[in-house]
Order: sequence, then C-alpha cells, then structure tokens
Amino acid sequence: AAMTSGLIYSIATMPLEAAKNRMANQKPDPKTGKLPYTGTLQLMRAVSANEGFLALYNGFLPYYMRCGGHTVAMFIAVQMLRDAYTNSIM
Repeated sequence: AAMTSGLIYSIATMPLEAAKNRMANQKPDPKTGKLPYTGTLQLMRAVSANEGFLALYNGFLPYYMRCGGHTVAMFIAVQMLRDAYTNSIM
C-alpha cells in the first residue's frame, strides 16, 4: 500500500519537481541576458511543446524510489508511534 501511495504521489508531483529543477538550473541567454522560463506553468507549456509532455517525467525512477521509500518509512513510523501510544495507555 505504501509503495502504491508513493507511486501515485510521484506521478502527480514529478512534472512540478522537473519544472522546479529546470527553473533552478536555467541559464540566461548569452545575447539578450533573459532567462528562458518565467514561471512554472510557462515552463511546463514550453517543455511540453518543444520536447513532449513525457520530458517532464525524465528521471522518474530515482524520484519514485526516493518518494516510495519515504512513504514506506512514514507508514512504518506512524504505525510504530501508534502502537507505542496504545501500549502506554493500556
């Protein structure tokens, strides 16, 4: 269940993560000095038009492993805390 939750989370947020990374790593145009992207939605539209929508999912497997692993760890930690709390009350 946790890995499935991580998969859904990764599918939903990967385009935003890719956009964030591209915004952070963009370089100004040498001639004009302007940055190629002005905002997240503009970046997502430009990348989808020029490289295809799936370009926003480049690097999906490492991202999924990170998010899936985090989700599994959180489910385990929450269950352990819940058990500890239940045992301390009784």
